[in-house]
Amino acid sequence: MTHLTLPEPMAAYFAADKQHPEALARCFTSQATVKDEGHTHTGLEAIQAWKAAASTQYAYTTEPFALEQKDGLHIVTSHVVGNFPGSPVDLQYSFRLERGLIAHLEISA
Repeated sequence: MTHLTLPEPMAAYFAADKQHPEALARCFTSQATVKDEGHTHTGLEAIQAWKAAASTQYAYTTEPFALEQKDGLHIVTSHVVGNFPGSPVDLQYSFRLERGLIAHLEISA
């Protein structure tokens, strides 16, 4: 496993992803957006609901292994393994940060 040093809000996101949707939502700005599986979730309440639904539907682990910066985004590639169709898969998490929090996240294969 490669150890990555991620900016704080991104490290907190991946740490919270293994815990609780409430902790994960605290990583985001109040008007943040998350795009995942063809849906956009806007605002902390919607982001918390998105993560809660995903956490009850699937059990999974994420292991970030690469980080690059491009066009103002921090792009993390993570190995994701779980009980979902297509597992395992390497996903890209494209983060846009504002004032020390996540303003936008897009997750794609």
